[in-house]
Amino acid sequence: MTPTSSIEGLMRAARIVPVLTIHELVHAVPLAQALVAGGICTLEITLRTAAGAKAAEAIVASVPGAVVGLGTVLAVRDLQLARDIGCAFSFSPGATPELLDAAARENHPFIPGVATASELMFARDRGFNVVKLFPAAQLGGISAIKALAGPFPDALFCPTGGIGEQDFANYLAMPNVLSVGGSWLASAEDIRLNRWQQIEERARKSVSKIQMPLD
Repeated sequence: MTPTSSIEGLMRAARIVPVLTIHELVHAVPLAQALVAGGICTLEITLRTAAGAKAAEAIVASVPGAVVGLGTVLAVRDLQLARDIGCAFSFSPGATPELLDAAARENHPFIPGVATASELMFARDRGFNVVKLFPAAQLGGISAIKALAGPFPDALFCPTGGIGEQDFANYLAMPNVLSVGGSWLASAEDIRLNRWQQIEERARKSVSKIQMPLD
C-alpha cells in the first residue's frame, strides 16, 4: 500500500479531524477519551507546544480506538518522531522536498500542506495527491477547492484553518474533500477547565451533521 492510498483511506473514514493543541500532558488522555466517546476517533496532536509529542504518545498508549496523527510536522525529525511514537499519520502545514522524500521513502502516511496551485503540482509530482489546504478559509475556502478541482481532478483535500462548526459540513459535501480539520471541537478554555462532557457532546453533535450540509 502506498502512502497516498493509506492516507486516503484514513481520511475518508475520519471525515472530521480535530486539531488539538495540548499544553498540559495531564489533559491528553481525558481529552482523547471524550472525543472518541463522542464518535470522533482520528485525532491530530500538534507539535505547537512542549507537551505535544508526549501527549500523542500517551494517547497512543492509553486510549483504545483513537487513531493518532502528529501535526505541525515541519522537519524530517518530526516525521521520524511520529513514526517512533506509533502515530498512524502526519500532517504538515506546508511541504519541503526533504519532507516529501522522507515520507515517501519511509512509506509513512503523510499529508503535506499546500496553499497554491504550484505547491499542489509539486506535491503531486512527488506522489502525494492527498493534501492539506492550509489556511483554508483565508485562501478562499470552498471556492478555492472548487477552482483547484478543474486542473487537478485527482487531488483530494483535507482543508484546515478557519473552518468551524457552522460550515464544516459544507466542505464535507464536496466530492474532492476527504475530511476537514478544525479546533472547534475542543477549545483551549474547555481543555483548561476539564470540560470533557461538553467536548464529548460537541463531538457527537458534529458527527450528526456530517450528512447535513448547512446553508
